[in-house]
Amino acid sequence: MFNARRKRADTSRIEHMLTMKRQRAPISPNHHLPQSGKQSVALHANRGLAGNDYMKHPSIIPLLVPQLPDRRALSPYLDQIDQNRHYSNFGPLNQSLENRLASSFEAHCSHPIHVTTTSSATMGLELTLHCLGLPPGSKVIVPALTFVASFTAIIRAGHVPVIADIDPESWLLTPETASDVAAQTGAAAVLAVAAFGKPHDTKRWSAFRKKTGIEVVIDAAGAFGSQWVEAADVPVIYSLHATKSLAAGEGGIVVSGNPAINARVRQLSNFGINLDPEAGLPTGHLSFVGSNAKLSEYHAAVAHASLDQWHLHAGQRQKIYRTYRETLDAACGDKLQWQSGSAPAAPTIFCVRMAEPARNRMEKICQSRHIATRRWYQPLLHKHAEQVTPTIKMPVPIAESIASGLIGLPFSLFLSSDEITRIAEAARQATATHRKQLSPHLDHHG
Repeated sequence: MFNARRKRADTSRIEHMLTMKRQRAPISPNHHLPQSGKQSVALHANRGLAGNDYMKHPSIIPLLVPQLPDRRALSPYLDQIDQNRHYSNFGPLNQSLENRLASSFEAHCSHPIHVTTTSSATMGLELTLHCLGLPPGSKVIVPALTFVASFTAIIRAGHVPVIADIDPESWLLTPETASDVAAQTGAAAVLAVAAFGKPHDTKRWSAFRKKTGIEVVIDAAGAFGSQWVEAADVPVIYSLHATKSLAAGEGGIVVSGNPAINARVRQLSNFGINLDPEAGLPTGHLSFVGSNAKLSEYHAAVAHASLDQWHLHAGQRQKIYRTYRETLDAACGDKLQWQSGSAPAAPTIFCVRMAEPARNRMEKICQSRHIATRRWYQPLLHKHAEQVTPTIKMPVPIAESIASGLIGLPFSLFLSSDEITRIAEAARQATATHRKQLSPHLDHHG
């Protein structure tokens, strides 16, 4: 009898929580999307949650909830595929996507822009590194604070990663650090990363390239709309992954002012086969050893529809980001450090640094309250490198200091004001016992 009453009480409580969740006033107008779709993605974004835990705990706040175009937005592009009967191999939707994107980038620079799609940003990085003409085994500088794809792309391109430190304010690799590291190691190229969507100054990197003769490529996987290509000689690679602001589900784009780079990337993405009748080589002959890294017409269709909605969603993301940051600052005062500079044009993740003991407390509090967190880009690259050789590891004290207190918090277009308040309260409690202002440099414990 007791168990039956408890079961009815639990059921009533769950129904009440579901009702309250539906009644919350979200910041984003997209809260009407089906909960089932949100649930399926949210569960993948939360480590340690069983398949039905989301319904057991409807108050879970997932780390990431991707927002891709729905079937209505996709319909006109899918109709084109049906009419064209062209599904891959540089089809018309792919070509029109490249043209649309080139026009967008050219509005922010004074030179012609070339765009080449790839099956992923990782393949875009790898193929672009192949295009630099570096001798096999060349050393390529990469920051310690980045996703492992930056690291593996260098190795798969046949080169040796040189893991370098970052700036304590921007959390990025700088030309000054790259110059010092190159002088010590003889590095021939730099793979700079727009960490957390923070853009690089391509003109500064272009000046570095002209002064040193060292090639530069920028991994701007999550920085579409923030990272522009003002320098023609610095190629930039973006991701079209489902978690990015310009999402195709999967895919990448290589953007540069150098038509030779983009033509070579295109050829390498099609196994290295020559398709240019004026290239001095018979069409269909293998020119280089490439890969199959083409973007399908279906992915191009999703990217087109995503691009149609991008400005609307970017504005919504900015509004949520501002409210979120203001709420956390109000709750925690000077006990947080943010990446310097303005917010990304279309934020997709939300990362902040606090003292390491506070970060650890924050993780425990969030876990107990069903709030997902993640230590973005950790372990740092030199920790991964214990199992991957050859690798050159430079001292990275700043990256280690930043990473020791770095925590990724939930962010999506579906994040409500109530959820932001819950997260801020957790942060307030986590930082409450840390009285000293957080330094952006090495003194950060206590």
